[in-house]
Amino acid sequence: MFRSGRFVADRIDPIDDSQVQPNGVDLTVAAVLEQVGPGRIGREGKEIGERRELDAEGGVYRLSPGGYVLQYAETIRIPEEHVGFLYPRSSLMRNSCMLDTAVWDAGYEGKGEGLLEVHHEIELERGARVAQLVLAEADHEETYDGSYQGERVD
Repeated sequence: MFRSGRFVADRIDPIDDSQVQPNGVDLTVAAVLEQVGPGRIGREGKEIGERRELDAEGGVYRLSPGGYVLQYAETIRIPEEHVGFLYPRSSLMRNSCMLDTAVWDAGYEGKGEGLLEVHHEIELERGARVAQLVLAEADHEETYDGSYQGERVD
């Protein structure tokens, strides 16, 4: 069963009431990065390719078609007995963009990232709502303890 937006909101910081939706909470853009170096995913580990943050003139990123890494502004805490799914807001899709994400396991805490696919030029303002996090109840044996635990949490 999916949880209510208010339940999800209690596991995200910071947020304001405009981000709380009936079935989830909107996440906002903290930064847009471009990968400039190769990464590696092997059987015994991974390396994230070098990245650089794009300039946001007046707080606005002007993006050409391509792939970008979005960093979210909010710290997420996925509670035990739950799993998180992140979906793009429909306004992204209506502007020829797609947001690709992964499963957020029980126990994860951090400020996650997503892959923004831009198919037509778009302006994206820092702080804009771009995704919606939903939580579903889930059975699990353990909680997340991977290399992204605590990412970008000060």
